[in-house]
Amino acid sequence: MKKIAFIYPGQGSQAVEMGKDLYDQFDQVKELFETANEQLDYDLTSIMFEGPKEVLTKTENTQPALLLVSSAITHLLAEHNIYPDITSGHSLGEYSALVAAKAISFQDAIRLVHERGKLMETAYPEGKGSMAAVLGMDKETLSSELEKIREELNEVLEIANINCPGQIVISGTKAAIDLAVDQLKSKGAKRVLPLPVSGPFHSSLMRPAAEDFDQLVQGIDWSNSDIPVYANVTAEKVTEAEEIKQLLVEQLYSPVRFEEIIEQLLEESLDAIVEVGSGKVLTGLVKKVNRRTKTFAVQDKASLDEFIQWYKEEE
Repeated sequence: MKKIAFIYPGQGSQAVEMGKDLYDQFDQVKELFETANEQLDYDLTSIMFEGPKEVLTKTENTQPALLLVSSAITHLLAEHNIYPDITSGHSLGEYSALVAAKAISFQDAIRLVHERGKLMETAYPEGKGSMAAVLGMDKETLSSELEKIREELNEVLEIANINCPGQIVISGTKAAIDLAVDQLKSKGAKRVLPLPVSGPFHSSLMRPAAEDFDQLVQGIDWSNSDIPVYANVTAEKVTEAEEIKQLLVEQLYSPVRFEEIIEQLLEESLDAIVEVGSGKVLTGLVKKVNRRTKTFAVQDKASLDEFIQWYKEEE
């Protein structure tokens, strides 16, 4: 039996027509999409398949859409008796991982991430916060440069995602991000790319949303997970329901430590790391940490068949 990890994508991996290939070919996927529409009380499926992109990219739509596609593929793999031994996800993807680990039901999760998206949209005034990807600068140098900008402007500017070597995302006020975009290249960054997001996610500016989100989390029926889930906040395994809930609240305003999660997964003697859901962002990050790692990105019928065939081959 092969030992595998499932990793689940977060915001940025969405695309119009995501999941449509699987929806058209599998009745059980169609049923799950219908369940999602019922739980949300609006037609998420049409937004996913028809767009427009600007509507799909709204956080309150993106988050349930990504969870839906990831959960549908997880369900299809389970029908072939393919289950992960360990799992994780990038930011929003952690919820897909928790569904796979049976810590939360799909129905509860899709409602929760929809509400999470709305809280994230309204936690900080629109247009006043931003994020940017910093390429080619190490964490220590970046931290030092961010401190200088914070002192100069007296504005919030923090590390939000540590994705892989040479790729770190920063978050803060728009004024601070704008200055960082101008200054970090002169300090050694190869590129600094503003991100098309609606707020300063994974920064202390998200703390106002945490109290309301905590109430939502507490109102849901959680279970201890069946398998370990690497948490974004700690980059450590978690299985206990109470710890899971606390870490999901903290995740709103804490950095995503995904590079550390990848490093931990690489110590697990896995046969493959499988990205389950829309896009190939996370497999790219894994390859940046260790290019020899066996990876799959399962997002449509062709990639699903390829992975199933590999999994069932005799070792």
